[in-house]
Amino acid sequence: MSKSSKGQLKDKLTDNEMDLSLCNLSEVPVKELAAFPKATFLDLSCNNLTSLPSEFCNLTHLMKLDLSKNQLTCLPDDLGSLVNLQHLDLYNNKLSILPVSFCQLRSLKWLDLKDNPLEVSLAKAAGDCLDEKQCKQCAGRVLKHMQTLQEEAERAREKRLLREKELEKKKEAKQREREAREKEARKRQKAEEKEKRRKEYKAQMSAAAAATAVQEQQKRSEEKKIKKKNGQAVDKKMVAEAAAKPRWSVLKLLFLLLLLGLASATAICRLLDLRQEEVCVAFNLAVDHGLSWAQEKEGMVTQLLYDLSAAAKDLLESTQASKS
Repeated sequence: MSKSSKGQLKDKLTDNEMDLSLCNLSEVPVKELAAFPKATFLDLSCNNLTSLPSEFCNLTHLMKLDLSKNQLTCLPDDLGSLVNLQHLDLYNNKLSILPVSFCQLRSLKWLDLKDNPLEVSLAKAAGDCLDEKQCKQCAGRVLKHMQTLQEEAERAREKRLLREKELEKKKEAKQREREAREKEARKRQKAEEKEKRRKEYKAQMSAAAAATAVQEQQKRSEEKKIKKKNGQAVDKKMVAEAAAKPRWSVLKLLFLLLLLGLASATAICRLLDLRQEEVCVAFNLAVDHGLSWAQEKEGMVTQLLYDLSAAAKDLLESTQASKS
């Protein structure tokens, strides 16, 4: 029977017992069984069951369960949810271990685990279970054994969690250390970049200062050359003026002597009544022309007289200086 209808299951129900033994079942019709909460005794013995679905643990109304003579290799992890279960027959299956939640079956009073390949410690706790008394003792010892296993599993879980927590802490510490190193490296890199920029700026300023100094030096050199050149030109001009001044003074002196000579000759001619002489006539005529020209060129003559006066003064000073 692979799938039973509600009507078929109802035919299997007698009082509070649902008898599904010898039905060649390979699966448990959990959904259909959930519709009969009054069936507190479920007989699934002598079938071909290899496992129970996890939904089977929802049948919390069960108080007695017979799974003997099947092919069960394991039980659901949530088997402990069947908190009302008092009688459990697992005779002649292929179980080696029980789920840790088995210890939660606190109402369990009777248990048969004969003819199962149980692991050593579980087999020792189960005992022989040859009669009613031994099966009751089996239930108590197995519950105690499973309680110990649960505690050990809990301690192992706590140790595992603690170890994972420590590993996580170490991982976080390494992460923080790595972040601190990276932060320090970034800080050091920024400091190095800043120092590099500072040195580059300092080098640029030094180069600019050196260039300015070179320019100033070149400027001063150019100014010195210009001054030297200008000085040489001034010296040449002064030398030329100094050289030309005596000649000009001599010319002025000769001109002055000439004028004095003409004036003396003219005075002699007029004072001695020699006007009719050819020489005096020529002198008088020259003087008359000179006076006419002087009247026409009054400004030039004035300047000439000023220059002659200055030349005579210079000549007198030079003579006195040479005598001194």
